[in-house]
Amino acid sequence: MARSAESTTGARADFPFLDQDLNGHPLAYLDSGATSQRPRAVLDAERSFLEHDNAAVHRGASSLVGRSTDAFENARLTVSSFVGARENELVWTSNATDALNLVATGLTNGFLDGDVPDALRIGAGDEIVVTEAEHHANLLPWQHLARRTGAILRFIPVRDDGTWTLDDARAVIGEHTRIVAFAHVSNVTGMIAPVAELTALAHEHGALVVLDACQSAPHLPLDVRSLDVDFAAVSAHKMYGPTGIGALYGRGELLDALPPARSGGSTITRVTMESAELLPSPQRFEAGTQPVSQAVGFAAAADYLTSLGRDEVASHEHRLGEALVAGVSSLPGIRLVGPPEGVDRAALVSVAVDGVHSHDVGQFLDDRGIVVRVGHHCAQPLHRRLGLTATTRASVGVYSTLDEVERFVDALGDVRAYFGADR
Repeated sequence: MARSAESTTGARADFPFLDQDLNGHPLAYLDSGATSQRPRAVLDAERSFLEHDNAAVHRGASSLVGRSTDAFENARLTVSSFVGARENELVWTSNATDALNLVATGLTNGFLDGDVPDALRIGAGDEIVVTEAEHHANLLPWQHLARRTGAILRFIPVRDDGTWTLDDARAVIGEHTRIVAFAHVSNVTGMIAPVAELTALAHEHGALVVLDACQSAPHLPLDVRSLDVDFAAVSAHKMYGPTGIGALYGRGELLDALPPARSGGSTITRVTMESAELLPSPQRFEAGTQPVSQAVGFAAAADYLTSLGRDEVASHEHRLGEALVAGVSSLPGIRLVGPPEGVDRAALVSVAVDGVHSHDVGQFLDDRGIVVRVGHHCAQPLHRRLGLTATTRASVGVYSTLDEVERFVDALGDVRAYFGADR
């Protein structure tokens, strides 16, 4: 096979982290689905803010506070535009898990307070629907909501390859469904969900739609309003931005009515000893000191992806994904989880190697300079459904190359012989 030395987006040189060896081999970083690396544009944006503009936002009257606040709110405008939201529909969170919990806990608080519109009212006998393929971050908050309210948690079943269809969803979603929560892209199977179609189905039954967009926002064009979802969670560190910050999109009228999950400074207009009046969205959800430099870095990451061309990024990663699937599918004794070769999917693969534990596979690859994810990928129920305890996952980014994909496939092909599992 011909080997390419550069990402076709031309992005690789923008990432100083990648210019290193690992265990005597050029680093092949194939774990962008867990966390991505940062381009110089993001590192420089955060550094410049901290060196010149750092101050407490929305507090005080100095020009420095004004600069810091402008940077913070301009970052919100950039990220909201990146996902297709209005500026007042984007809430800063500590990560995507926090964003999903903000929705579930807000709905719990609405149940306890009893003062929410019907669209946000969840109670005993109502149904919350998730797929069997969800990351724990999009499962545990709904378990908690069901326990607190008496709602019933129901599941869209996955098939033997870990995927599901609209027909599978239709068999579960019904007149009692109040919430449908699912991932745009599965972090295990790489399946790309039919978001618009499932959202339309959920809305036909009057249900809210909560989208986990962590694995799609960095890799595919994303427009939450075109998809018509009600809430969506994204994470900066998966899209070439800083850790410690994520964002929640909420449809304007729903966000305004959702009770906050936390309270405190920066969320209020007036406080007495007995009560408080809250600011409008999104500030009512942003209690306490905010991650300002991280927001600036998040916006720089969004601008960086936009500068590369989001269609070009998707096209580049699609080619690498096809090479991953084709290469893995050709290897004996390797089980590919997710859509088979020839079916559109995101550029990540999870595999089980006959006779070799995923942690041993990961160490074998690491010794050859190849970084992957091993384990259950925060999706134990899905692995259990597939009869697996763990898998090895390779996931690409804008900086990934065909050479790295081929190194992974070649090394994976040697694993069983190395451990004597091919006898």
